[in-house]
Amino acid sequence: MKSALFFLLLFLGLSSPVLSQGFGQLAATDAVSGSLKTLPSLTKEKGIVLIFHDPSCPFAKLYESRIKALRTKFETQGIGFALINPQAQNNESELSRLRAYIDESGLNMTYLVDEKQQWAQAFQASKIPEVFVLTPGTTDLELVFKGALDNNAQVESVVTEKYLETALTQILRGGKPTISQARAVGCTIRTY
Repeated sequence: MKSALFFLLLFLGLSSPVLSQGFGQLAATDAVSGSLKTLPSLTKEKGIVLIFHDPSCPFAKLYESRIKALRTKFETQGIGFALINPQAQNNESELSRLRAYIDESGLNMTYLVDEKQQWAQAFQASKIPEVFVLTPGTTDLELVFKGALDNNAQVESVVTEKYLETALTQILRGGKPTISQARAVGCTIRTY
């Protein structure tokens, strides 16, 4: 019986990339600056919001004004923001296209190219947009919220649950989000 429990725990530990891989090891090229960014270098004192994004996804476009508003509200309070594109390639034409989109859309934040989908795998992201909020833990960053920004992707005016905003407010008050997961709705991340 003990050996069965040991193998079950071993299997769970090895099958979960988020648990078995330190977040601090993640790095990707920023389409804006062209430089390599690591997760710790993007994290502010209170935490980081990572949003999987792709300009070709209509759901991502529907959320862009909300993403900009949340960034404006929370970045000055110690929460970092970064977009991650798991569908883009790390070449000059793609980076140029993404830079132009970032300028035109007014997103104006770090835009990581997850060419080998290491970030998507580490966080087990499956949708665009999908949000992951990490805060400083005792030894590494701790995932405290994942999922949807709110409960209505298509019509902002009828949103009744602002999951991400509520989670960030609770973090800034010194607590943990009471809702740690909300089902993300959007485009499916194509895996390679």
